[in-house]
Amino acid sequence: MQESDPTYLGKVSAVSGASISVKLSASLSSGLAIISGHTYRVGQVGSFVRIPQGYQDLYGIVAEVGASAAPANLVESDFDTGRWMRVELAGEAIGDRFERGLSQHPNIDDCVHIVTEADLRRIYGGESEDQVPIGGLSSAENITVRLSLDNLVNKHSAILGSTGSGKSTTVASLLRSIVQPPQGGGSTGARVVLLDIHGEYSAALGDIAQVFSVSPQPGERPLYVPYWALEAGELLEFLVGDLTDNHLIAFTDKIQELKEARIEMSPLAGLDASSITVDSPVAFSLKRLWFDLIDFEIRTFVGQNRDTPAIENDGDADTLTAPRYRPHAMGAAGPYLNQAAKGIRRSLNLLRSKLLDRRYDFILHPGSWEPSLDGQTAADLDTLLAGWLGHEKPITILDLSGVPSSVLVRLIGSLLRIMYEALFWSREKTEGGVLRPLLVVMEEAHRYVGPDSGNVAADIVKRIAKEGRKYGVGAMLVSQRPAEIDETILSQCGTLIALRLTNPADRSRVKGALPDNLSGLMDLLPVLRTGEAIIAGEAARLPVRTRIFLPSAEHLPNSLDPQVSVAWSRRRKSEGYDRVVASWRAQNTTAVSNSVRISRVAVVDASVLPKESE
Repeated sequence: MQESDPTYLGKVSAVSGASISVKLSASLSSGLAIISGHTYRVGQVGSFVRIPQGYQDLYGIVAEVGASAAPANLVESDFDTGRWMRVELAGEAIGDRFERGLSQHPNIDDCVHIVTEADLRRIYGGESEDQVPIGGLSSAENITVRLSLDNLVNKHSAILGSTGSGKSTTVASLLRSIVQPPQGGGSTGARVVLLDIHGEYSAALGDIAQVFSVSPQPGERPLYVPYWALEAGELLEFLVGDLTDNHLIAFTDKIQELKEARIEMSPLAGLDASSITVDSPVAFSLKRLWFDLIDFEIRTFVGQNRDTPAIENDGDADTLTAPRYRPHAMGAAGPYLNQAAKGIRRSLNLLRSKLLDRRYDFILHPGSWEPSLDGQTAADLDTLLAGWLGHEKPITILDLSGVPSSVLVRLIGSLLRIMYEALFWSREKTEGGVLRPLLVVMEEAHRYVGPDSGNVAADIVKRIAKEGRKYGVGAMLVSQRPAEIDETILSQCGTLIALRLTNPADRSRVKGALPDNLSGLMDLLPVLRTGEAIIAGEAARLPVRTRIFLPSAEHLPNSLDPQVSVAWSRRRKSEGYDRVVASWRAQNTTAVSNSVRISRVAVVDASVLPKESE
């Protein structure tokens, strides 16, 4: 009777834990089965099988197939084909309810069947507010694959794939499916922050995202990160590099003094003056810090007690002009050097250079958040967070493509820390992370969360990966080098979306992050098509090979490779390299070498002018 069933594959021949061996039926000689007008490939690695168990069905994934060779002198009808499959069990269904895990195992000689379209809809066809459509099954693209949004955000995720495998398109498609799926609906109240390292996503998501950029284009907002919101150690490492303990104390004591003076001038909500620390997010002037410290370092004295400053010019903190003192002289007449100087003039010169460098304006001269000399600012951190997280669009793109590479990792760490700390401490507030969760998408994650990074970005990402679920902060890592991502962080990603990976070390790291019984499925990674992924983990009902939805042409990320053959076939147009150097020096792709000035004159229609009398 089973032989006449078109879905029949064979029988269970061995059971070992979650892995079973299936002896295939001799009737499946073609490798194809036609059921209800649909053609199914039999024994494809990555396809599903069904094992009826009374009132419930077990489902598994084909991990390996094989066959024995037939001796030439045997009659075909008398020969056992020896064709077999290894299947990894993954879940079970009772009625229309599918769930992962097993409550029982199959027995020897239990029948194994092809998973048909009806079965696939039973597994993946359920629709609810929690389910996000992301693509179609590779083996049946008319079946939509959905992921659990709750598990995708709360239990973190990773999108991994070699260059050219479709990572950027997958990210853009996934975020659009969450916010604005083709069939309507979507999570319009979502809160997603995308760290865009290469400036790829403005074109793809600009209609549903607010873009902040160091070099803003029309329609984008300037990105500012107030330096005084950073921890003192982060800030000083960026400004002056490594410091000895004595030199570090000189800077931190002065920062503490300036912050206390700011609080005495006007208190801040939630901050007690007695509990302020050097790391408290209180505004202070870097110009004042530099001026006061350099004044102390270069000061000379005269007088019998050597306590009268020999000043000639007061200098100006606002213009970073140091005061001028009479130079010290040998002998008893003076002027005398300041014996209490800390020896930090070199560090102060580095600080002044950074303050004058226009490339760092986004952090050292942060617009409305730049303090005056007494520490007053036009805007506070609530305005900053409202701009990043509280606007009317569901996605925020932080375009970091114009950030100097020397400060990029530190900036990413600062951005993540500001957002995480704010949501961590406001977890009981309406705009906190628990009542309105945040998903942080981190492009090129391997650049700052490597196993030996030891930087502020890696530290805060580890904290988000380990603790973010409790406070409504989810992480999505995007990387082309999984082997260079810290193993602790990758192991915390409950959902893996693995596109084509050709590097053995990268494939090994992905396999290590998944259960052992999926290793056969992961062997398909080198042969996946562009835009095709294997999805496994908490958000997927079953590990599945999926063809990700391709966004429309106007919503593709700006990550296409240059068309070499087309570009090189055109005749060269010489523009001069002055524009190249101008962009290089300005650290701005749109900079020009010559200012273009256009005089505009109003044009008056002659027909409306009064006619002269004859």
